[in-house]
Amino acid sequence: MKNIDTFNFTNKKVLIRVDFNVPLNTDFKITDSTRIDAAIPTIKKILSGGGSVILMSHLGRPKQGPEDKFSLNHLLPYLSEQLGTKVKFADDCIGDSAKELAANLKPGEVLLLENLRFYKEETKGDELFAKKLSELGDVYMNDAFGTAHRAHASTAIIAKFFPENKMFGYIMENEVKNIGKVLHGAKKPFTAILGGAKVSGKIEIINNLMDKVDNLIVGGGMMFTFIKAQGGNVGNSLIEDDLLDLALSTIEKAKKLGVNLYIPTDTIIADDFRNDANRKTIDVNFIPDGWMGLILDLTR
Repeated sequence: MKNIDTFNFTNKKVLIRVDFNVPLNTDFKITDSTRIDAAIPTIKKILSGGGSVILMSHLGRPKQGPEDKFSLNHLLPYLSEQLGTKVKFADDCIGDSAKELAANLKPGEVLLLENLRFYKEETKGDELFAKKLSELGDVYMNDAFGTAHRAHASTAIIAKFFPENKMFGYIMENEVKNIGKVLHGAKKPFTAILGGAKVSGKIEIINNLMDKVDNLIVGGGMMFTFIKAQGGNVGNSLIEDDLLDLALSTIEKAKKLGVNLYIPTDTIIADDFRNDANRKTIDVNFIPDGWMGLILDLTR
């Protein structure tokens, strides 16, 4: 692994996996720019070092290929403003437009590729897809901490095509350092807070933390799987039925290790996933059928 602070970026095209999965309103305006803002220092470091930048990310969960509402094109105005330069855009992450724009990219310029998840190969961790992405740049940099736990083509598989020139960006570097401090030198009592939509995406983290923490707080959408596993009624809330037994075994493991496992006792619910839906606050174990628990993403 190379280091972002010591690497010579002169005339290098740096392919960065960023996490620009930001929320958009009905006018496709960014409502929370935190994830983009966090990546700006990494991008500016490369540009100031004489390199060019090719950004790749996903946005949302498109199911049927390209959809305008999931296009990264909507992020261009804000990204260009923050970087002080007009960001170029490729309407396909591996197609002819991406190849041509990447090939002609000059030092100091930035190119944003279209949504990686317009290709199912991205989430499947397809090696050929990763290879096509890798051919766009000279250096690979991972600065997408929010997606680093997934073995997708652009987050894990692609690194093999850069045996020498690969590194973390500032977001990843700082998070890895902080995790190391917490896991190997945390002061007691040690409390961990986990959110996210699915238990399946966090279960390994939970198991690795269980023998280190004193308190574990489970929030986000994953909490509803734990609640249903214990007999609660969660209505139409997001759950993973195939992981109910795993949730119960996790609760039992916490008891055996003396870990205090906390799950929210109430939640805001709505009768639809819309801004104008009816909503109310209720005991998390008694969500009526037809209603769903709304969540705050603690990992954003």
